[in-house]
Amino acid sequence: MKRSLLALAASLLLATSLAGCAPASEPIELSADTILIDVRTPGEYDAGHLDGAILLDLSGGQFAAALPTLDADAEYAVYCKSGNRSGQAVALMENAGFDNVIDLGSIGNATASTQIEIVQ
Repeated sequence: MKRSLLALAASLLLATSLAGCAPASEPIELSADTILIDVRTPGEYDAGHLDGAILLDLSGGQFAAALPTLDADAEYAVYCKSGNRSGQAVALMENAGFDNVIDLGSIGNATASTQIEIVQ
């Protein structure tokens, strides 16, 4: 019985902490000045990206190369395929002093929360 309660408590704790990892697809209003960044690969971007997004491939090094040239005072919204790379990119931006960065998570979450269409 004690083991069952511990397992249940651990499961609930894990479920609660995992729920906070992925950004919710609640409506997000981006300003006209928000810079939308897609951190996926060029192939992923070409297959479909949010309208107006710029490609800064995290895995290929393009994001890291561009980071010092980005305006730290601007507003950014970042997305990727699953939410993993966008989370990494947002962490890098925050560590570099960027204060106004939104992690949109996956492209699916990004289009659902911003209502920006996917284009090719």
